[in-house]
Amino acid sequence: MTSIHLGFETTTVTLPLEWILPTRIVAKTVLKTSKYRSILASVRKVGVIEPLAVFPEKGSDGSPHYILLDGHLRLHALKEIGATSTICLVSTDDEGFTYNRRVARMTAVQEHRMILRAIQRGVPAEEIAEGMAMDVKRIQERQHMLDRIAPEVAEMLKDCMVTPAIFPLLRKMKPMRQIEATEMMILANRFTVSYAKVLLAATRPEYLVDSDKPKKLEGVSAEDIARMEREMERLSRDYRAVEGSLGDTMLALVVTRGYVSKLFRNEAISDFLDRHHPELAFEMRSIIEAVGGDARMLDR
Repeated sequence: MTSIHLGFETTTVTLPLEWILPTRIVAKTVLKTSKYRSILASVRKVGVIEPLAVFPEKGSDGSPHYILLDGHLRLHALKEIGATSTICLVSTDDEGFTYNRRVARMTAVQEHRMILRAIQRGVPAEEIAEGMAMDVKRIQERQHMLDRIAPEVAEMLKDCMVTPAIFPLLRKMKPMRQIEATEMMILANRFTVSYAKVLLAATRPEYLVDSDKPKKLEGVSAEDIARMEREMERLSRDYRAVEGSLGDTMLALVVTRGYVSKLFRNEAISDFLDRHHPELAFEMRSIIEAVGGDARMLDR
């Protein structure tokens, strides 16, 4: 089986704050925003549960330094409350732009796991709600969000920006159908409630927890439902066929990316393309960035 380079170390480390070097200055105006105040309250009440992303780099004096790729507001909040160290996720490369572009905020599954860890540490739900600027009821809903959800589904959706409202719909399906529906959402890159309702409506009764057929979608006939069932089954087969060849395809893309990256490191070639074929150069650089990010995401 093809081995793909991991984007991060498999375990977290605890680092002194003085070793972590920010790559940008947090503006004073940002410190007055509700977002920062929410982060500060969360760090003060719950602590940092989502690790900072860093890249190791030795200082000129040989001392250990870590470049901060993601988590500038969390780092500032830690310093403000007087913390001296924090947990970090160590990157194997320093492509902070790619990382930040893909991890803009916490996913629903990550948020769920963060809340569970806080509760296991003995933090009351009221304090978590205050720290995350949420209603206590929402904290309780997030706590039980993955109840009766197949573990495979939680793993597939851990890095996807899904709306928590899809999980009650998935719970109406049996585990194998939950997995199939999740594969369809990933294949279509659609994680909305409306799409989840379509998948539920297209589910055969024997694959539902309650064997009674779910309510029909407004404006959708029985024939439409039957056609959706057949289409979903066909898409599921196609997904598995594509999944089987994904490793070889990604390997080819990564090898190609390496070759093109080497070309662009040649200043003469890079300059020639920029001057005579700027559109081609732009597209090639976009492909280099996209393939590099996708390879890391595949391994997470």
